[in-house]
Amino acid sequence: MGFMDRIGTPLSPSATRVMLLGCGELGKEVIIALQRLGCEVIGVDRYADAPGMQVAHRSHVVAMTDGAALRALIEKEKPHLVVPEIEAIATAALVEMERDGVAGHFPEFIPTARAAQLTMNREGIRRLAAEELGLPVSPYKFADSLAEMQAAIDGGIGFPCVVKPVMSSSGKGQSLLKSQADVQKAWDYAQAGGRVGAGRVIVEGFIDFEYEITQLTVRAVGTSGAVETFFCEPIGHVQVNGDYVESWQPMAMSQVALQKSRDIARAITGNLGGRGIFGVELFVRGDQVWFSEVSPRPHDTGLVTLATQRLSEFELHARAILGLPVDTSLRRPGASAVIYGGLEEKGIAFEGVANALQVPESDLRLFGKPESFKKRRMGVAVANADTTDEARQRAKLAASRVKPVTGK
Repeated sequence: MGFMDRIGTPLSPSATRVMLLGCGELGKEVIIALQRLGCEVIGVDRYADAPGMQVAHRSHVVAMTDGAALRALIEKEKPHLVVPEIEAIATAALVEMERDGVAGHFPEFIPTARAAQLTMNREGIRRLAAEELGLPVSPYKFADSLAEMQAAIDGGIGFPCVVKPVMSSSGKGQSLLKSQADVQKAWDYAQAGGRVGAGRVIVEGFIDFEYEITQLTVRAVGTSGAVETFFCEPIGHVQVNGDYVESWQPMAMSQVALQKSRDIARAITGNLGGRGIFGVELFVRGDQVWFSEVSPRPHDTGLVTLATQRLSEFELHARAILGLPVDTSLRRPGASAVIYGGLEEKGIAFEGVANALQVPESDLRLFGKPESFKKRRMGVAVANADTTDEARQRAKLAASRVKPVTGK
């Protein structure tokens, strides 16, 4: 790429232009990290005034599942790097543009267009992990109808099991089925929660795991001059209905399980290729580890790294995609806790901020989302301490003191 020792000046002919496809809270932090390194950043999202748009040099509102609209925008802006920060994107169009270029311009897609395409669809990434790479996963089958879903359960998956749309995010459409009474409801919920409407589901056998982790994995240029693999300390997290509510780092685990986790993460990210950070989700029981999912971008549970690491996951992503050296070292144990909207309205306000920041070693990120929903993640509290248990208490206390209120 040639950017390792050369970054231009924003808003000038020498600018190093980066386009973010997705401007939520994670994209916002990536944009800030890129700007600190002197990049010119263009934010793109499906709605106006998204968090990342508020800090980008300029922004555009487009339907990112519209391949023609994306192509026209990339042709207009001519970014050097295109960085998908969400999953709901016309990935087939990205693959075509990566292969053929756009009006003679060949932007680089992060980490690769293939990685974005495979990971937006649970079927693609599950088949890659299990059938091509032979990684340990839960039993699974795919179904296109209620009858096929029932047959998958009856044919060996059994109860309990988990049903998810093959294309969804943040737990949308996901159900844990404990008995036959849950089947119809789970099917209906999956059809309502899919990213592109009704469609195919994955039926997964339930793994009786002790805990789950996110293994942040960075593919970046090393001292050898080639792309190498680097690992952050493992992140423990709690999910409710498939959506993260708190995380902490480091997660205590056996050395055997940690090595297996990293071997799995290295295998899947090495196959996906490119540069950048990946959030690899894994189930763990004792020394056993199973692959769950991978995101080729910063992970929501990784918000904890704003407090714990010398370089946050967002700074690591920015450095990696620019071909710059990375440092995944942990500074101090820490934790994060989500702040929900609690209200259904636009332009809310937050009270109790000063009270929250009186918690020792705490900090807040209020994302600036223009519209609140009761269970929409509107902010996060992070905190450090000598132990993760104490950090978790501090983060949850700080988050609890922030009170969303009507902004009128």
